[in-house]
Amino acid sequence: MANSPAQPNILGRRIQTLRKKVNFSQKQLVARIAANGVEMDRTALARIENYDRSLRDFEVAAIAKALRVPVAELYKE
Repeated sequence: MANSPAQPNILGRRIQTLRKKVNFSQKQLVARIAANGVEMDRTALARIENYDRSLRDFEVAAIAKALRVPVAELYKE
């Protein structure tokens, strides 16, 4: 899916790619995000990965930490 102004985020596909690279299910990733102090359910993560939900800056940081990557890694194409 190409990025367009109508999309609420640009990170969804990259998050999904990195999650699959480390063999995490959505449920596993949200558990790791919660361990970093940010509550997010599996449905919210699915919506993010499908470009249907925007992210807050603290969520981006928590996702990067949960995936053990720098925040900048989420913005790579």
